[in-house]
Amino acid sequence: MRKNYFSKKVLQACVLFFMIITTNVFAQVGIGTITPHASSVLDVSSTTQGMLTPRMTTVQRAAIASPADGLMVYDTDLKAFHYYNSSAATWTIINSSATGRLKFKRIRSTDVLATVLATELAAGGGTKYVLDSTTHYEINGTIVFNFPIDLNNASLIGVDANEDIIVRSSGFLFDGTTGGTVKNLTISGACTVFNLIGSGNTQTILFRDSIVSGATSVGTISGFNLVFFSIINYSGNTTGITYTNITRVLLSNTVWFGNNLGTFERFTGTFSLLQKQGGFCEVNGAAIGVDVFANPTIIGDAVMETVVFTGTPTTGKFVNAYTTGTFAGYNFNNKWNVRCSGIPTEVDASATGEFSVNYPPGSGAPITITNSGTPSKINLATTSATTSNFRFTTTTNDAKMVYLGLKKRIIKFSGSLSFVADSNGKTGIYIFYIAKNGVVIGQTKIYGFTNSTTDTVAIPLSGSTELTTNDFIEVFADYLGTAGQIKVTSLTLTAF
Repeated sequence: MRKNYFSKKVLQACVLFFMIITTNVFAQVGIGTITPHASSVLDVSSTTQGMLTPRMTTVQRAAIASPADGLMVYDTDLKAFHYYNSSAATWTIINSSATGRLKFKRIRSTDVLATVLATELAAGGGTKYVLDSTTHYEINGTIVFNFPIDLNNASLIGVDANEDIIVRSSGFLFDGTTGGTVKNLTISGACTVFNLIGSGNTQTILFRDSIVSGATSVGTISGFNLVFFSIINYSGNTTGITYTNITRVLLSNTVWFGNNLGTFERFTGTFSLLQKQGGFCEVNGAAIGVDVFANPTIIGDAVMETVVFTGTPTTGKFVNAYTTGTFAGYNFNNKWNVRCSGIPTEVDASATGEFSVNYPPGSGAPITITNSGTPSKINLATTSATTSNFRFTTTTNDAKMVYLGLKKRIIKFSGSLSFVADSNGKTGIYIFYIAKNGVVIGQTKIYGFTNSTTDTVAIPLSGSTELTTNDFIEVFADYLGTAGQIKVTSLTLTAF
């Protein structure tokens, strides 16, 4: 018995001796390997398993007392490794990107807003949440806000608009003078969603991939540099949104369902660029889809394309049109290019003008040609002409058609003219032209011949020319001889 006890002690002493020797010689530990790398203190090797660092929540990580410089843990809330930087006295996320976001807050449905957004509420004086412009805020679940949010150029983003919901039951939701980013959210509640009143046209608001439902008003945005709304679903709102004095507006694939009331989108003031593209406006009852009744000023261009206007408005309408600068049966002035299903197309390429006058039998407008080789303008001296114009205007007395489009284009024209050589005139050969800005277009020349004062001659008019804004076309006549006089009995001219 004594012998065994002695042998056991000897064996333990030997093991301890060799361990001390190994440690002193190598000063290394290998796990899964008997040859740890010479540069390592600890070499963990495996082809089937990994290594786990301490895992804890954000609150637990923040509660570590006097963390060592370089201490590393895995944050289970943020799903990221963090290390402690003692020189900055802060935890730093380990991110694969050199410029990764360092400031992040997740707001969950179980959170107390006054706690998780305590700093933001203090910045708003206890009456609003002023977000930190350098922080990314994530909405997780349904969050009921008891005070307005001042975006302050921060990002407020959900992951799934059907699951991540902001609710405000009254007052303003987004209130302030600055913009920011709002994305992947449902916004709900009997509130005014936007009350963003900027100055100096320097701010930007980006709102996309979201739903606005049940709002008292979608609200007002004014004085911004850029408003960019994309893929927004509006449903069951009492009234829509007003855009005022904005440098650039881009509305892409916004959807207004027929259960919205009031005016969906109103434009007032001055805009440099305005584009509304895609989506649809389902207008019913007394609702109005797009309102430009206040005659907004467009400095550059306004484009509305591929928007589907549908529904059954009664006292409402698809477009509440401009009161000035429009043409009969159309909605917008010549700054707009409109190609949408359900409303008239309004583009310079569709500009048309028509002039037509037809005198009773035996009468007409006398035209005197005093000098052969110098064509004379046909002046009808009448106000009884029939006109139909879109981006043209017609002066009936001198049969002048003025192009009012803003884009240079080739205009084709056609028509007909009937005349007789009256009792004071001469028989013979007459020549007719279309003139641009008072100068005849040679290739439009056409001849007419009469050999008695009772002959009526009908000739066609046709041709094309390039027109820019305020260019005009007229009809001129000439006579092969010393002088001549005709009586125009009918004239029709169409430009398209």
